[in-house]
Amino acid sequence: MSNNNKEFLDFLLSRFKIERDKFDRSGVYAYTQRLLAYNSNKIEGSTLTEEQTASLFDTGTLPKSDDYYRAKDIEEMNGHFLMFNKMLDTLDEPLSQELIKQFHYELKSGVFEDRANGYAIGDYKQRPNMIGMYKTVRPEDVAHEMCLLVDWYCEQNVNIFILAEFHAKYESIHPFQDGNGRTGRLILFRECLKNCIIPVVIEDANRNEYLESLKEYREEKSLNKLISLFEKEQRFYLEKCKYFM
Repeated sequence: MSNNNKEFLDFLLSRFKIERDKFDRSGVYAYTQRLLAYNSNKIEGSTLTEEQTASLFDTGTLPKSDDYYRAKDIEEMNGHFLMFNKMLDTLDEPLSQELIKQFHYELKSGVFEDRANGYAIGDYKQRPNMIGMYKTVRPEDVAHEMCLLVDWYCEQNVNIFILAEFHAKYESIHPFQDGNGRTGRLILFRECLKNCIIPVVIEDANRNEYLESLKEYREEKSLNKLISLFEKEQRFYLEKCKYFM
């Protein structure tokens, strides 16, 4: 851990708390909320633009438009804002299955479509699901696999390589009916903060590279592409945050 990293992370955590408490929508807290929510939801198919995301976060409203807004996109964007705040509120807690479920609940509890479809909210999936053509862990095995993953992770000296392995394994398990990518990327951001590592924010512009990296892990158990992407995204986020320092 370099002194520069520590100074940057101390700055981030301090500003996140101050700006959130003061409802400040002009600093690095709001920038990070919008950046993470927009990109993480966009990767999953959200139709909201960066400007619409900013308006929703800043004022709770969307600009007038001739196009229709998809209710699920709005509900999930608001859910992501809440999930980020839940993450900040629980930074002192060790990562656990219960905490991961709480993140999922914040993301999905307000999504009508998921409730109407009978999806488990804040709990592991009850129906098998796939990532494209790839099978994921069956519902009856998820709790066991997540227990193994979390126990393994909590025994590690965390660095960017461990985070890449955790993220790839988590996405391969796919523990929830929906929202796996967004909870996984939120956990990645959180664990960077906790371990004094420059945070990783996966940009939608790098979506194909990201999906190829996860595919490489599933097929070859290689993390080379994912670690390379993480390092590129760290440089991106650090450079953007320098504006606020």
